[in-house]
Amino acid sequence: MPSHAHVSRSGGLRREIAALAARMMAEDGISDFGFAKRKAAKQLGATDADALPNNNEVEAELRAWLAIYQDEEQPQRLLEMRSAAIEVMRLLADFRPYLTGGALDGTAGRYSELEIELFPESTKDVEIFFLNQDFAYEHREPRRPAPHTPEAILSFDWDDVPVKVSIYPSAAERSPRRGQDRARLAQVEALVAAAVESTRDTGSHAP
Repeated sequence: MPSHAHVSRSGGLRREIAALAARMMAEDGISDFGFAKRKAAKQLGATDADALPNNNEVEAELRAWLAIYQDEEQPQRLLEMRSAAIEVMRLLADFRPYLTGGALDGTAGRYSELEIELFPESTKDVEIFFLNQDFAYEHREPRRPAPHTPEAILSFDWDDVPVKVSIYPSAAERSPRRGQDRARLAQVEALVAAAVESTRDTGSHAP
């Protein structure tokens, strides 16, 4: 049974890793919780796997960081990203697009990428579509093999919003990943409509 001192040190280290991982996600635009946690743990010299925080702990730190350092600009940036998501998802409607990541859960900040997932019949169909549209993009290799690794990742800029499109086999659409929320176009449109309405209400009550 671990000692109280060990548990205390481990808990403190977990919080340090969570805070550093959150800062990396906010400042460096990292969207992968696992990658951010491993990078933070390495930087802090942590070797105990038990010291790694879970995604919820990192997300809590990320929300706190954004509230302190990007409080005024973050809601506007979030609205810009969700509005861009609507345009991109309409463009890619034939490939069953979903919004995921920080733009959906509200943790996106100044340097975050807009994360879109596609579930086409063929990955090549998406790239052919981009080529036919004469649409500039970069092809990025998935970081590492894993059960839910996309077949391909395409990145591009939509106005001033960086976009990452992850392409999965069509069958994967029926198997959503645990802890990974995703939304169809109508849901994103509803989020934007609600945010715009809220802004109008706030403005109408301003002195």
